[in-house]
Amino acid sequence: MATQRVGYVRVSAADAGAAPQLEGMPTDRTFTDHGGSGERPQLQEALRYVREGDALVVQSMDRVARNLSDLLRLVESLGGRGVTLEFLKEALVFAPSGTGKASAPALATLRALAEFDRAVIRERQREGIALAKQTPGKYKGRAPALNAEQIQELQCRDAARGGRGRAALAREFGISRQTLYSYLGSKSTV
Repeated sequence: MATQRVGYVRVSAADAGAAPQLEGMPTDRTFTDHGGSGERPQLQEALRYVREGDALVVQSMDRVARNLSDLLRLVESLGGRGVTLEFLKEALVFAPSGTGKASAPALATLRALAEFDRAVIRERQREGIALAKQTPGKYKGRAPALNAEQIQELQCRDAARGGRGRAALAREFGISRQTLYSYLGSKSTV
């Protein structure tokens, strides 16, 4: 089976057109999405279309991913399927392992940057919550999973079962076991 160079283009509303993104880059087939929304049906179609040995060619990383975590998932998914991912603007090639192309250092760097990005986001979130908590009534946290009547029903049913079958009880109430334990005030191995 011959390998293919498959192009992906995302044209936002502000872009003039699709042609400049892969201009001068020969591709066997090109998929194009229009608009800046999160919906990218042609990207999904391109991902279904590419096969082992193919290369997915994209003008820039920001055309296929919203953040570093998305990009890392895409790179690892395609690499696991034996598909090379090329970014023209960044001059990066992520090749599947075992192909002889040197993408391992770039992938390691991408993983480190994605972890850094997640850490920065978590820190900003914690800072925002702490700041919001200083303003009365602004930060209320997550809404309770159950109301007072449901909690009472949960406690009665748990008592009737003698603390057994809590996983099934959690499923019945549509909550996690951890949430159930929080409402019951104890953990159980049952």
